[in-house]
Amino acid sequence: MKTTKNSLSRRKFIVKTALATSGTALISPSLFSAPAILKHYKKPNSIINGVQIGVITYSFRSMEDQSAEATLKYVLDSGMNAIELIGDPAETFAGRLVNPVDMSKMWGLMVKRRDAELTEDEVKELADMTAIQDSYKKEVSKWRITSDMSKFEQFRKMYNDAGVNIYAFKPRNTFGMDNSDADIEWGMKVGKILGANHVTVEHPSDDSHTMRLGALGKKIGMYIGYHGHEQQTPILWDTALAQSEYNALNLDLGHYTAAGNSKPLEIIIAKHDRIKSMHLKDRQTPENDKGNLSWGQGDTPIAQALQLMQRKKYNYPATVELEYKIPEGSNAVEEVKKCLNFCEQALK
Repeated sequence: MKTTKNSLSRRKFIVKTALATSGTALISPSLFSAPAILKHYKKPNSIINGVQIGVITYSFRSMEDQSAEATLKYVLDSGMNAIELIGDPAETFAGRLVNPVDMSKMWGLMVKRRDAELTEDEVKELADMTAIQDSYKKEVSKWRITSDMSKFEQFRKMYNDAGVNIYAFKPRNTFGMDNSDADIEWGMKVGKILGANHVTVEHPSDDSHTMRLGALGKKIGMYIGYHGHEQQTPILWDTALAQSEYNALNLDLGHYTAAGNSKPLEIIIAKHDRIKSMHLKDRQTPENDKGNLSWGQGDTPIAQALQLMQRKKYNYPATVELEYKIPEGSNAVEEVKKCLNFCEQALK
């Protein structure tokens, strides 16, 4: 498809307009009232018989308010005292421009493109969104150079005062192969300020990049937990682990099961000393269509994994990642509560 001058001009206009207007959404009303209220919330405790249960804040992505204060309230209301923090609430709290792109919609279009199902209008829409996102990433990189790191100290204090510990940090578009060393070091330094002992990133399946990240992790003093999806195998992490003591696992037990690994508990035993955190979700095996189901309905041995952690005294967090379809009439907070209750029953 040829790109006309008119479509290029249209795209540039959209990019400039979107980036300019996104800044107006930086401060929500909750910023002025929530911290004082949240200080008086009952502090939760999701350490169950020696096993730390946490939640990745991505689990609350369907909730309308994504501010720092609202996210903290979701964590508290779900009964959690520890989190893997997706970068957006902290970064917007620190003054980053809000992403003008609806990422859920963009990901949907990308899936349709992969399956060759895009209409002509959707091709144009995806091109515009991609252009905006590329420009946004550049603006974020510029912002990071001069960002006020004391805002992240304030963020940590707000969460810690409410009884919530941040054990892992996952900023978006920070640790990729196309990111600069400055971007990567920034993400690691912010993670340290927030109190995390590791950052998480999708496993890049590129040995030179895991070597690079491991070296930067050693420089900053921050572990990198490599997350996996259905590419996970018992040996996926071996090269990265051999490259640097700062390379580690952010194992996803649900995806590992859906990938067809027949003995998912064995990798926990084999790699327990290099696991920094483990994601929990209940997925089915390939024979059962790899579904992502409410906990207890799939094939992932969540209860057995938790009991193994308890028995062996493994001290890394088990992270609830809510990815199954939320039932009608419920919401993300209520479903995370159900997941936590599942863990409580398993660890009685």
